[in-house]
This record gives sequence, C-alpha cells and structure tokens, in this order.
Amino acid sequence: MGSQKLKLGPKAHLPFKVGNKQRRQALGLKRKRALDSLRRDERFKRKREEDKNPRLRENRLAHNIPATLDRKRIWDDVAGDEEDALGLAVDVERLKRRRTEEEADEANVAEAEHEDETHSVQEEVGDDADSMLDEDEGNEDEKADDVEVDRHTKRRKDEERRPRSTSPPVSTASTRLDLTPEALMVKFPTLFEPPKEPKVLVTTSINSTLHDQAHLLTTLFPNSTYIRRSAHRFSHKFSVREIAKFSANRGYTTLVVMMEDQKKPCGLDVVHLPEGPHFHFSISNWVEGKKLPGHGNPTNHYPELILNNFRTPLGLLTAHLFRGIFPPQPEFEGRQVLTFHNQRDYIFVRRHRYVFRDRREREKQIVDASGKPMKGAEEIRTGLQELGPRFTLKLRRIDRGIQRRSGQEWEWKAGSEKQRTRFQL
Repeated sequence: MGSQKLKLGPKAHLPFKVGNKQRRQALGLKRKRALDSLRRDERFKRKREEDKNPRLRENRLAHNIPATLDRKRIWDDVAGDEEDALGLAVDVERLKRRRTEEEADEANVAEAEHEDETHSVQEEVGDDADSMLDEDEGNEDEKADDVEVDRHTKRRKDEERRPRSTSPPVSTASTRLDLTPEALMVKFPTLFEPPKEPKVLVTTSINSTLHDQAHLLTTLFPNSTYIRRSAHRFSHKFSVREIAKFSANRGYTTLVVMMEDQKKPCGLDVVHLPEGPHFHFSISNWVEGKKLPGHGNPTNHYPELILNNFRTPLGLLTAHLFRGIFPPQPEFEGRQVLTFHNQRDYIFVRRHRYVFRDRREREKQIVDASGKPMKGAEEIRTGLQELGPRFTLKLRRIDRGIQRRSGQEWEWKAGSEKQRTRFQL
C-alpha cells in the first residue's frame, strides 16, 4: 500500500501534521510561547523607542482609536427650528456652538463691509478734492471687488479645511439643561416649571408580587410612599388614570408604576402629575443592593443627582423628568450620589456613597495640571461604595396624556430607527 500524501487544512498552525496527540499539543504550546515572546520583544522595543521620542507614543495613541458605535454615531443635519422634534437625533450643544460661530462670522463680515464703505466714502471725498485722480477710480473699484472675492474664497476654504466633527466618548459628559429647545417648553410646560419639593407615589401593576422591589424604589426616590395595588374580589381595579387623579388631589408630583413579568421587574412607568406626560421605560439587569459585593446601606438623605450624556431634545426632556423627581437641594452630609448615565439609548442607574480615607504608602500622590502634588490632598483618598439597587432603563414611549387611551397618538415611540449608529437620547 503506497504512502498517502498529507493535506493541510486552511487553519493549520504547523507546516506539517503530527499524528501523536500529545506531541501535537506540545508543539502547539511551544509555538504559542514563541509568538508571545516575539510580541513581548516588539512591545518592549516600541516602549524604548517611545521613551526616547515621546512624539511616537502620541502618534500611536492618536491613530489607535477603536471604532466603537459611539464614535460612529450619526447625527441628523437640521436647519431652522426643526431641532425641537423628538424624533430627530440632534446634538443641541453642537448646534448651539455652530450657531454662535455663524453669528460671529456674520458680525465679522458686517464689520468688514462697514469698513469698506467707510474707506470708499473717504476715497470719494478725496476724489472731489483732487480731480486728477478720476482715472484711477475704476482700478480702485476693481481692487475692492478682488478683495471681497478673496475674502469669501478664504472663508470657504477655511470651512472646507475645518475637520469634520466626530462623536467622542462622552461617558463623563454632563447634561446642559439650559440648552433645552423652547418648543419643548411650550409643548410640556409642567416639566419645565421651577423645581419644587417632590412627592412621589410608588405602586405596582395589578396583583403584583414585587412588593420588596417596589419598597426599594421608595429608598431610591426621596419623599416617596408605596401603596399596594391589589385586586381581590372585594376591591375595585383602579386604572393608572384614576390613581393619577387620586395622587394629584393629595399633592403628589410624580407617579411611579413598576411592571412585572415572571416575578421580575420588567417596566417602569413614570407619570408627571397632574396632566402628564407619561413615560414608559423597560427595565433590565435588575440587581438588588444586598446582592452586590461590598454594598452599603442607604440613608434617608437627599442624594446628589448626576445626569450624563443626555444631548438630544428627547434626552433633555427625559433628563428634566428625572430632575423633577429629586429635591433641588441635596443633603451633602449623606454623601450619596445617584447617577443616570445614558449610553446608546440605555440609561444606567447607579447609587453610590463616596467615602474619604487616608492614603496608603503604595499609592501615588494626587498632582495638579503642572505635575506638582496638590495642596490639601496629600494624605487623602476618595472611594465609592455602591448602595444599590442597580438597573438599566430604556425609553419605549412617551404619551402626552396619562395612560394610553383608545385612538390616542403618542408623542414619541421607539422602534422606528433602522440604523445601529443612530441614537435618540
């Protein structure tokens, strides 16, 4: 029987095939170690070169930027007053900056035209005084036209040379509530009234078993009360609209309804009293505080509120809703912070307590912008202790009224976006 010729597969790591399994595993491990050694030598070689020339490190870091979905984010290019539409993905801060630049350019152009007019008037006065310069008037007009054309050409080239604005990672970007479009204030006036002392009513869906989870929400929202929503045979099944009317008559400012699916929180409805709007959120990744490693116990102090990365008109409307649930003046002695961080239209809710401790010997000192140790913070360190609960919200629908009625049109509904790089908040 003749010898068979070995055939290598497209994913073969070795130039030949070994029949023995143990020897094949040993050769694969040896090859892996050799590749790791080569990569390590290349990494240390690059480090030595970058230590000699720091500009090489800067160039490498400038080019090695991961192409994440946040960096590929698509913004709608609008003009005029279309940015007040809830369905448009418009960066209000970038739009405000662009309008400021356009106004500054228009002011500069008007000033330049005014200077040209003043200069031309002075030339006409000089021409009346000396008639021998009449033959140069045509040349001066042509020069003025050439200067104007050169100025417009230079401005157009500067605009073309201006780099295209990208979407940088904004995980620590705070929300500019002062940039809210006026059209939203007209459509939802109750959300933009001066903040007052909030009073929250927390309840659940009918015949719900999430009493412990709903009670946790009362520790999350200050000045909140939990009332069970049962529907036994001797009770009346009150609707959300009836409960909202009941709450508004007793001075409540917000109604929170927790939804249940398979004995787990699946949704959160937030109603701004007395007339709406009605926000529908879905809940995922619910984790109670007692299941978090190293968790702390919350107190009754008013927390500090942090709203991150709400940049569109819809995002600002949602941020104003969250702001109205919490008191405007936090109690700093409690050292509690509640964060609503938006990323890719998912709102991550986290509650922490920041603690102060002494600096350990192995830890470095805090330095300022000049690289010198910061005065007053030489032996102090800060840390975070999560209190819980932690969960993730996603906005699904906004109703202008309270509870969706038959034939009612919603103000905004999710699910219409077709591109993964287009986000609404």
